[in-house]
Amino acid sequence: MAEGLRARLQGTGGNIYRALKCNEPTGRELMSYMGVLYEICPYWKFAYNAANAAIFEAVAGEKRVHIIDFQIAQGSQYMFLINELAKRPGGPPLLRVTGVDDSQSRYARGGGLSLIGEKLADMAQSRGVPFEFHDAIMSGCKVHREHLGVEPGFAVVVNFPYVLHHMPDESVSVENHRDRLLHLIKSLGPKLVTLVEQESNTNTSPFLSRFVETLDYYTAMFESIDAARPRDDKQRISAEQHCVARDIVNMIACEEAERVERHEVLGKWRVRMMMAGFMGWPVSSSAAFAASEMLKGYDKNYKLGESEGALYLFWKRRPMATCSAWKPNPNQIV
Repeated sequence: MAEGLRARLQGTGGNIYRALKCNEPTGRELMSYMGVLYEICPYWKFAYNAANAAIFEAVAGEKRVHIIDFQIAQGSQYMFLINELAKRPGGPPLLRVTGVDDSQSRYARGGGLSLIGEKLADMAQSRGVPFEFHDAIMSGCKVHREHLGVEPGFAVVVNFPYVLHHMPDESVSVENHRDRLLHLIKSLGPKLVTLVEQESNTNTSPFLSRFVETLDYYTAMFESIDAARPRDDKQRISAEQHCVARDIVNMIACEEAERVERHEVLGKWRVRMMMAGFMGWPVSSSAAFAASEMLKGYDKNYKLGESEGALYLFWKRRPMATCSAWKPNPNQIV
């Protein structure tokens, strides 16, 4: 936070953000740091478990399923889903996964999406699940329908895990890629859209309220990490520096197009989704159960909550992340 303030005062926010990006560790080191956070915090596992349970229910009985993931990262979520689909009564469906890449995941992997495709194909073959992989090697801002490999006869599911907040909206650019992408997804007629985001309001907030919100959110996050690792733990320090610090500096020091960390609370996402032609679909009890089972391996101060059909992950009384599900509204033409 102090580094972000210093950069803002000196007018060097963008330079420092880019420098932090350039001074990344090797891909293997970054992968290990991301792995540390994945293990000691439940935020990503919450996203994977809750979304997978919602997806599994949505595609019940479907023979051909196409999942489009806008931040497939290491593909871990679909290792779990393939395993569950393999056990489905009546046999598994043909599963096609389209992965949209991002530069940080590519760097951490040490290669392109073909590595993920091969890993998932091997897993699917071992479990007897017919599988196809399609890659879209580009930023979500550049995605159009022809990049997604959509074909008739597939039940389409779209997954947005902690990624939609990176899409610039109307406050940044007249292109408004955030809403453009949602309208594009609506045009695909998906069976379900899952949205997981940090419960934080930093998108259009003026600087002071954005600073206070960022401080409050990351104070809670670092406190939750305290429960798993001491503050002088070298792995923890490296993970925080390389996986979290850059985001904080970006939120505090950067403005306009350079500020890419633009979170919104679920209430604002709800308005966007409804304006794009979606209606909320209650996250099922099986998703809540999957998330609660996962939380048994973590500190008791992590809690789950439900409100208006969405699932919330709390640290003590502070909401940290939400998982919501959406379906096209048949009565709304957008």
